[in-house]
Amino acid sequence: MPIDPSELKKRRIGRVLTKLGKVTREQVHEALAKQQSEVAGGAKKRPLGQIMIEMGMVKERDVQEALAGQAGMLFVDLDKIEIDDATIAALPAETAMAYGVVPIQYKPEGRRLKVALKSPDNFRAVDDLRLLMNFTVDPVVAPQEQVEARLKQFYAGKQSSLAEVVGQMSSDQSLAQTLQRGAAGSASIDLEAVLEASEDNKVITLLNMVLLQAIKDRASDIHFEPFEDEFKMRYRIDGVLYEMVPPPKYLGSAITSRIKVMSNLDIAERRLPQDGRVELVVGGNPVDLRVSVLPTMHGESVVMRVLDRSNVELSLDRVGLRPDDLEQVQGIIHRPNGIVIVTGPTGSGKTTTLYAALQELNTVDIKILTAEDPVEYDIDGLCQCQVNTDVGMTFARALRSFLRQDPDIILVGEIRDLETAQIAVQASLTGHLVFSTLHTNDAPSSIIRLLDLGVEAFLLTATIEAIIAQRLTRTICTKCKESYTPTEEQLLELDLRPDDVRGRTFYRGRGCDLCHGSGYKGRTAIYEIMPMDDGLRDLVMKQASTAVLREESRRRGMRTLRESGLLAIYEGLTTIDEVVRETISEE
Repeated sequence: MPIDPSELKKRRIGRVLTKLGKVTREQVHEALAKQQSEVAGGAKKRPLGQIMIEMGMVKERDVQEALAGQAGMLFVDLDKIEIDDATIAALPAETAMAYGVVPIQYKPEGRRLKVALKSPDNFRAVDDLRLLMNFTVDPVVAPQEQVEARLKQFYAGKQSSLAEVVGQMSSDQSLAQTLQRGAAGSASIDLEAVLEASEDNKVITLLNMVLLQAIKDRASDIHFEPFEDEFKMRYRIDGVLYEMVPPPKYLGSAITSRIKVMSNLDIAERRLPQDGRVELVVGGNPVDLRVSVLPTMHGESVVMRVLDRSNVELSLDRVGLRPDDLEQVQGIIHRPNGIVIVTGPTGSGKTTTLYAALQELNTVDIKILTAEDPVEYDIDGLCQCQVNTDVGMTFARALRSFLRQDPDIILVGEIRDLETAQIAVQASLTGHLVFSTLHTNDAPSSIIRLLDLGVEAFLLTATIEAIIAQRLTRTICTKCKESYTPTEEQLLELDLRPDDVRGRTFYRGRGCDLCHGSGYKGRTAIYEIMPMDDGLRDLVMKQASTAVLREESRRRGMRTLRESGLLAIYEGLTTIDEVVRETISEE
């Protein structure tokens, strides 16, 4: 008679294996003694189950069963379970493959689905299925090789394309009739009809496919946009928007409502903007979706910002810094106090660079506090605060409180006003290292921006250690990369003549399936680093113009954004078009 998992839940693995009759107490004590002797010898503590497998006491499958019992889950043998077609069809192939789960029983009433997991640690897959697919999920655990075999048997090669799903929905008359009752453009909205449509399996499947495809393609944003005669779905990859197959216009309200349900927003509120958040784990990687809903003339526009931590390299040597720039930045961020500013437009990678710097400084003997709007990535070891102007939690107020928290390093997401700038200066003068961002075109113009805010010149010269400007340029797809000879007109856009580039090779992407025909795959940053020295400080005190500061910085060795871009072109990383688009001429 099988043992009730509740009797095994949260018990030690040795006790569970004993209860299941897999080992004796003496064997458990023998394995524990081996584990303790390894630790005493300076080795890292290993799982007891792994030691028992090595000692030949149990098989890996026995340990899997015990781990399932520890988590309070049943351990099943899929070879002894018949799975009908309706159960297989209940879970789209894309979802089953992405989460590595096999449906083994489906009850349409209450949308109850029993799924087999490879490991009890995959509990986030259960949460995501509840959120994404609106199922009531009953998880069990099965041997890993059995789950993989069933996934291959049921779903391999059966993934539907987005166009196929949209085509099926376009021909679904019952769904169309339901949605016409709750259409966003009607004088009175039938909320029950909209909610019913948002819980339709086809709508859920479509939205799920869009999200999984966007995450797979490393999109940074997903846009759902209502217009007078159509409903568009687009996503941004490497800074450029691409359009997906548009669903029928009448599906807009159902898709929007489904997103609002997932992010715990009020589906009845259609007159005011709303912000929410969805947390998922896709392919073992945590993904945050920041949801912004904006009322427009033809319905609600929704943008989902995709924050996929596995997509971001939080390390200074992997954000695009050249070796000499990396050495310079590492020297700057290890100073005991002062202000380091990273500047650039929205979406230029400033936050990633700052996170990478903080990651390098994040040691057990350093206290780091951040005030952000929003907190984009949760990083262990950092005390991160979310700015909320609605309740008075501004950058300035957070900074003021930070100084009473005994920090070593402070990150303030953005210097937006004089009060924030003054407190950042005060923090720097009292022995703290302060990181922040600005929105300016280049590094020298940041000084003028701070002076315009009202910060005294003598305070800037006493506190600013360096200003780093950056841009993101798309990198050439490695699969379809080819050399070519640029035209004279293209060279003139970079203020170059054919003689200036004689002997150099230029590259571009031809366009292929991997890069969706764009010729680009991924992005890299180009930098302009302006460290403050006595000569520049004298010019700031004399209220020198941006042009004078720029020229003096270049004379002292600063590489401008355009010059960094040229080096990236010569190295075959990016193209002339990208550098021209992201930088301005210095002539």
